[in-house]
Amino acid sequence: MNVYEARLAVERIESVADDVLALSLRHPLGAELPPWEPGAHIDVVLGPGLERQYSLCGDPADRRSWRIAVLREPDGRGGSAHVHGRLGEGDTVRVRGPRNRFALVPAPRYRFVAGGIGITPILPMLAAAEAAGAGWTLLYGGRTRGSMAFTGELERYGDRVTLAPQDETGPLDLPSVLAGVSGDTLVYCCGPGPLLDAMEERCPTALLHVERFRPRERSTGGETEFEVVLERSGRTLTVAPGVSVLDTVRAAGVEVLHSCTEGTCGTCETDVLEGTPDHRDSVLTDAEREAGGTMLICVSRCLGERLVLDL
Repeated sequence: MNVYEARLAVERIESVADDVLALSLRHPLGAELPPWEPGAHIDVVLGPGLERQYSLCGDPADRRSWRIAVLREPDGRGGSAHVHGRLGEGDTVRVRGPRNRFALVPAPRYRFVAGGIGITPILPMLAAAEAAGAGWTLLYGGRTRGSMAFTGELERYGDRVTLAPQDETGPLDLPSVLAGVSGDTLVYCCGPGPLLDAMEERCPTALLHVERFRPRERSTGGETEFEVVLERSGRTLTVAPGVSVLDTVRAAGVEVLHSCTEGTCGTCETDVLEGTPDHRDSVLTDAEREAGGTMLICVSRCLGERLVLDL
């Protein structure tokens, strides 16, 4: 699969909230960028060992510019500190993508829930829902009003948007936003892990779409050895306890596109031809896990002794 990869110039950096910067990226020669749809993200390579995923939050119709927003995370792994402390207008960054594991499925009605920087993939969804004539509401929470990005852009939607800064209104009222949700209403949520966990407890799985910026907590048991057959490469490898399929495959000289190595971005999703995966990712839906047709090889393992992969 061919994936767009290029060095893009940082055309503009704008503060859109406390500790949140919005970056506009363009091709240095003015070339058009690949099309994307709401929910898509790109990989941004900021330096050695600093590859991060950011949701596109601009206008999909703008083929000359991509916009992302980056929250400064003092306890992060260095990506946001690099953006906030070292990246400037005119600098270039290597990007790859876009990819979309959080696509907006057509529906008559939507309930959108965003927490903090989770507003970024939701923002273009609102415009798409509006253009499609769908009914929708947004509940958007944050620590304080000043910490909530893009509130100015949301003003045009009027009372369909409810801002809920925690220091003013307390925790998000999820029962109210989910009241009356039925089969023709889809619920989209992005934000911190506890918010997504609470939504998954309260909302029917068939109606809920979530995107996680951090991997969900999962059991790490079952670290047993198993065999992986690479069908296209004609190789059979042994995956040792505590070693990922991805690292095993790459150590054997078979390159696989990958990024987060945490099971959150979906870059390394691989078709499973035989065997039963032990899914440990935060991307696939329950239905996709049950079908067992693909797996995220950076974190997932095998429920058995053998997997055959389309590699």
